Amino acid sequence: MAFYNRIGSMLNQSILQHSGSSMTNAIRCMSTKLFVGGLSFGTDDGSLRDAFASFGEVIDARVITDRETGRSRGFGFVNFADDEAATTAMSSMDGQDLNGRAIRVSVANDRPPAPRGGGYGGGGFSGGGGYNGSRSNDGY
Repeated sequence: MAFYNRIGSMLNQSILQHSGSSMTNAIRCMSTKLFVGGLSFGTDDGSLRDAFASFGEVIDARVITDRETGRSRGFGFVNFADDEAATTAMSSMDGQDLNGRAIRVSVANDRPPAPRGGGYGGGGFSGGGGYNGSRSNDGY
């Protein structure tokens, strides 16, 4: 995934430097996944999909929920089949009302995977105490 991010960044810089194009044109070459923030708690996956379906084929629409309560966290993601549909949807829907709330729409940034627990140094049991691991004070 990092490879694709790097390619997207290079395309973005190249487009902006050589053609003088706007950021929207650079985004057109980068991603089909959009971040949607400011969602009302009543918005579910289906209503999010329906709100964006008029712009093109929606592959996936997901409202992110809290693991413990199952309640919406107020944001979600919409993934389009092609980048042009995603760009059109982003420019058209950003700031619009969805279920009584003004939503924010932008290109989704890939989040690096969270470090996993366990292994060496991850559990707090590595190393001795404050005495260099020696159990006696006689120099041995």
